[in-house]
Parts: sequence; structure tokens; C-alpha cells
Amino acid sequence: MCGIVGAVAQRDVVQILLEGLKRLEYRGYDSAGVAVINPAGELGRLRRLGKVQALADAVAEQPLPGGTGIAHTRWATHGEPSEANAHPHVSGDIAVVHNGIIENHETLRDELKAQGYVFTSQTDTEVIAHLVERELKNHDTLLAAVMATRSLLEGAYGMVVIDRNDNNRMIVARSGSPLVVGYGIGEHFVASDQLALLPVTRKFAFLEEGDVAEISRDAVQVFDSNNQPVEREAKESTVEHDAGDKGEFRHYMLKEIYEQPQAIANTLEGRLVADQLNLDALGDLSDIEQVQIIACGTSYHAGMTARYWIEQLAGVACNVEIASEFRYRQSVVRPNSLLVTISQSGETADTLAALRLAKEQGFAKTLTICNVPGSSLVRESDMALMTRAGAEIGVASTKAFTTQLVGLLLLTAALGRGRALDSATEKRIADALTHLPGLIDKALHMNADIEKLAEQFAEKHHALFLGRGDQYPIAMEGALKLKEISYIHAEAYAAGELKHGPLALIDAEMPIVVVAPHNDLVEKLKSNIEEVRARGGELYVFADEAADIRPESNMQVMAVPHCDDIVAPILYTLPLQLLSYHVAVIKGTDVDQPRNLAKSVTVE
Repeated sequence: MCGIVGAVAQRDVVQILLEGLKRLEYRGYDSAGVAVINPAGELGRLRRLGKVQALADAVAEQPLPGGTGIAHTRWATHGEPSEANAHPHVSGDIAVVHNGIIENHETLRDELKAQGYVFTSQTDTEVIAHLVERELKNHDTLLAAVMATRSLLEGAYGMVVIDRNDNNRMIVARSGSPLVVGYGIGEHFVASDQLALLPVTRKFAFLEEGDVAEISRDAVQVFDSNNQPVEREAKESTVEHDAGDKGEFRHYMLKEIYEQPQAIANTLEGRLVADQLNLDALGDLSDIEQVQIIACGTSYHAGMTARYWIEQLAGVACNVEIASEFRYRQSVVRPNSLLVTISQSGETADTLAALRLAKEQGFAKTLTICNVPGSSLVRESDMALMTRAGAEIGVASTKAFTTQLVGLLLLTAALGRGRALDSATEKRIADALTHLPGLIDKALHMNADIEKLAEQFAEKHHALFLGRGDQYPIAMEGALKLKEISYIHAEAYAAGELKHGPLALIDAEMPIVVVAPHNDLVEKLKSNIEEVRARGGELYVFADEAADIRPESNMQVMAVPHCDDIVAPILYTLPLQLLSYHVAVIKGTDVDQPRNLAKSVTVE
């Protein structure tokens, strides 16, 4: 979601701030802004609606010299996208950038208005600027003023505050929204994501929940939620920002679709050795009697798929729930339960809050499946299985999803050892995973045919996706991809549910996309297909050649490489990703940054 970059240095920092914002564009945003304290102690601020490049162009026309500054990309929550609502927000000598939502902002706004403060935006963030400016009148330091301010705030925030009267200092505070401090020599930095700071440092410390930090050129002092000094260890990062160049590809999304064979090979490295599974890193899970999976969006679909594997192959009861729902209902935790959180970023607000709640509820162990080392979910979980997908820039997740599925299949094998998973089945999983990167590479050869197929969706407004068994969540993911980037309304159904309502929607204008691997349910799926054909629906079937599904009138069939049933959900994701991509290109939408969406959802 929103992106933060801040710097305190002896050199001019505006280009560092702008480069950091560009590296955070993948998160999704609608406006951008920067504020810098110049050598004369004046606060210069520029804000622009739209892309970071518009802000960079404004800076080129109106330079902002100075060694202390903050910058921000905003994803609108309170107030429409506009220059007035863009960050940084200013009150007197104070400038603030903020990620998150201040839940009591209306009460604070009324209080501040009554005291004579004038608001120029619709945002919740502006109350922070006015509060700090007010509290600074009653406290000796900016640090004390920010500490006093945060005690008044309810909700989530990652914020950075500067004062034009002190050009050698930033105060940062974290509650529910991630912040990382970057260490340099005679300069220090802060950002919402370490990717923003890789050009200037490789040494980072992650702030913990409730931390406040005073950052100057020469020092970083961190205080915990009780305002007591605390150490946060700085470590060298090995993260690579390898997605800065689209290379031969038109969009990041297509590049990341084509990176999936290598991404999956990276996930399996060290975990699949000489055609045998090495699951030592997951430890002993023999005492686990129940698995609770928590996730959001695409990651939720990965969890839904894993439930089929965990119960069928491992013989362990499994429940899957959307994180935002888990948080707000009364749940019962069974003895010896494992909580599994799934998140590409490791900072998904609802998932992180669900993990913290689950710890209070008494789960025996917690595991996260995640792509970002050092993220909040990784740090706060007992165990972490890193997907190693590499940086994913496209908002619509592709390689992050398939590598999550691979990680969940490895977890299934670890859970099944000593239970329902015999040695023959474990070898079958190992063999299937060994061949998976090659199979995905073959599936990518379907691209040209799928591009032609996509032309038939260009004028459509609705679509249905059908799957059975462990392909139902894949149908859900396919529908999500299509609506995310093409803005076509799409829904997924378990194919057996057609006769319970969705058949009423079928006509010649409703494309029906079906995933049909050769498995035990394929004959029943054929019957569902005939139900659609009999009612004039236009069918687009992605089928294993061995499934014996042939083209008919109003039914096109695309051959998918044959694979083991176990990995079929992973393989069949590929053609659906390509379909949604090409439909979006035809419709002329912003593929990598679709409207209203953000890559990392760090607010509730």
C-alpha cells in the first residue's frame, strides 16, 4: 500500500527519496509527495496526483535542496485522490507522512478545530501533524512530542515526522504498519520496505510493534511502547531488487509469469535433494492434530488448495479462513493446533493481526509461508518457510502464488510423515515436484494460443470459472486475476454447484472457463460441461489430453501438459494467468498497477 521513505544526511536527499518511491510503486498508489528541509531551515514541499514521475518532473522544475526529507506514495483511504490529500501533511513547522488508518481521527479533528487548527485535507493523517505541532508547545523535544501524540492515536500507523527547526532529525513510530531503519555512514534512512533503500544501504533494523525511534545523521535511538530505550539489531540484507527491468517483456506481470519455472526451482532448492524431500527445516510436526490456515486474497486461494492436500495426503484436519473474518468471530482452538499464515509481503495487516490473536488463543505452533525475509510475519512466527520467489512487482500475484502452493505441498509432506503419507506417496510428491518446473515451462508455450483466445473476451462483461476438488480454488484464483486486471466481473463456482443457481446466468454472452485435469472427478466435470452446452453457454476448457474432452460446437479446448494430479493445481494456474493478462492487454487496462488496488495491504 502506501510507501514511506525518509533520510537524514549531509548530502541532498531528494533524489534518494524519489528513487525510493519509484521502487515502492509496485505497492499501488494514487499520489506522491516530498518535503525537504533546506540549509536555510525552510520546509519545501511538492505533491502531485498520479505517478511518481509527475513528482520527479515537478522537482526538476522546482529543486528541493537539503539533507533531511520525507516522501510518500498514497493509496486513498480517507479522502479522494487529490493533491490536497497527498502526503506529506504540514502543520506549522511540522511535516508528517503516515501509513495506516487513525480510527479516532474524527474525534481528534473536532477537538483540534475547536482549538483553532485549520484543516486543508480530508485525510486522517492531517490530525497527526496538528497534534505533533500542538504537543511540541508543551514538550522540550520533537521526540517527546511524538511520544505524547501517539498515546492519543487509535488505529494503525507507520509515521515519520520532521521539524524545520531541526534539520538533523526524524522521529518515526510504528503501530501495525511496518517501518525499517537503514544505516549508513554519517547518514540514516527509514522506509516502509527495505527495497526502497537498497541503492544507499544494505544494513537494516526492523522496528517492532510500538517502537518509536529518533534518527539523526550520527545515531539511531529506539524506544519501546513504554518509552524505554531498547536495542533493535541491525543486519546486512541479502535481498535483491531484481525486477527493476522488464527486459523483453511488455509488463512486469508477464515477466513474472515467465519467471515461474525458476521461482519454483528456487523454492525447492535444498528441500528437494536427489529426488527426495528434505523437510528438516520444518521440524517435528508429529504432535500436530489440527491445522488452521489464515490468509487473504490470492494467498487465501493457496490455503484453500492446501486443505485438499493436507486432509487427503497427510490425514490431518485442516480449516482455512480469511484473516479479517478470523479476527472478528469467536473461534475454538483445538489442542495441538498449528496456525499457518500465508502472505506474499509478510506485512498484510489482517493476517498479522490474526497471528497475534492466535498466539493469545493458545495455538501450539505458528508457521508463516512468505516471500519477504525479515517481514513482520516472519519475525513473529515460530517457524517460516520462505518461498524465494524474488521481487514481484505486478500487483496481480503470479509467481508468489505458485511458490506458495509449492511451499504448502512441502508442508503437507512434513505433516504426513508418520501418518497417512507412506513412503510411496512421498516419493510420488518428490517426483511430481522434480518435474514441475519443466511442466510449467511447457505450459508457457500455450501463450500464443491463449493470446488469440483472449480476443473473444474483449467485449464481455461477465465470466464464470468452474473447477472441482482442488481445482475449485484454482478457478477462484483465475476469476480473481481476470477481474483484478481486466475489470471484467468474474466469479468461480465448484462445478457441481451449477444446478443450484448459477445455471440461470448461462447464455451465449457468458464465457465459461473450465479447468479439467485428468483426475477422479473428470467424468463428473464432463457432465457439468454438458449442462452448460445444453443451455448455449460458450465454453473455454483447459484440459489434460488424457481427459478426452474434445472440441464441440460452442466449446473450445486448450491442451494442458499432462501432470500428476498432486501438482495439477499449480500447473493449471498458468493458463489462467496468461488468459487474464492477455484480456487486460486487449482492453487497455493498467496491467501492473490496476485501479484501486495495492500490492501490500497494510491497512485493515
